[in-house]
Amino acid sequence: MTTRIGRPAWIKELVLLVALAACDASMTIAQPSPGSPEQHPVIPEAPMPADAHPSFEIATIKPSRPDDTKGGFQVGGHRLLIQNQSVNDLLSFAYAIHQKQIVDGPSWLDTQKFDIVGQADIDGYANLRQIQEMLQKLLATRFNLRFHQEKRELSIYAITVAKGGPKLTKHTEASNGLPTQSGSPSSGGRRFTNNTMSDFALGMQAFLDRPVVDQTGLDGRFDFVLTWTPDDSNTDSPNPAPASSPRFRSNSA
Repeated sequence: MTTRIGRPAWIKELVLLVALAACDASMTIAQPSPGSPEQHPVIPEAPMPADAHPSFEIATIKPSRPDDTKGGFQVGGHRLLIQNQSVNDLLSFAYAIHQKQIVDGPSWLDTQKFDIVGQADIDGYANLRQIQEMLQKLLATRFNLRFHQEKRELSIYAITVAKGGPKLTKHTEASNGLPTQSGSPSSGGRRFTNNTMSDFALGMQAFLDRPVVDQTGLDGRFDFVLTWTPDDSNTDSPNPAPASSPRFRSNSA
């Protein structure tokens, strides 16, 4: 079953901007020792209390290898592994903003990439909000982040529900797990599991040229696959996925 759930729309509205003061580039760099617990995480079965406000009890930070082509975030219980991410990447994830909403910072925020291994000071699975809170605290204490907020006009992509309504598969398993997003944008496909529409919008910001805003009004968590034809792709398919308006495919297809 294939359906559209809204064409990304070009609109303009006032959005919240984060302006960075010049950050102190110096910080404590700790090297993880061989055989340290973060290399073999034990995943707790229980979620962290929903009202908990965790911090990093331990966090090791080191520059990424220049030839490292992989990157991303991995969660194993109350441990978090961040690979080959810039400070701008961390800011975008921690504050749910697009990188175009980060202005007036030093150039190294985008060019220097880091590997981070951290452990929360509270046992259990951290939810997305708690991981963002931990990163916000880490940015303040280890990267000396200082910022202020202001409003500016900015073009965005808006996710809306198409005529006929949504036809997505509800996620039916326990909702304690984190949302997952996998797949390569260059391949024209990406799988989303246990995602709210806000989770989906946050994840897509990494691949699009401006902020993505959820305007669907849809509650709950969904499983779906997003497919598209990359702009530079040559295809002989008689019915290729569109380049300008991604197509959603239900996992129950």
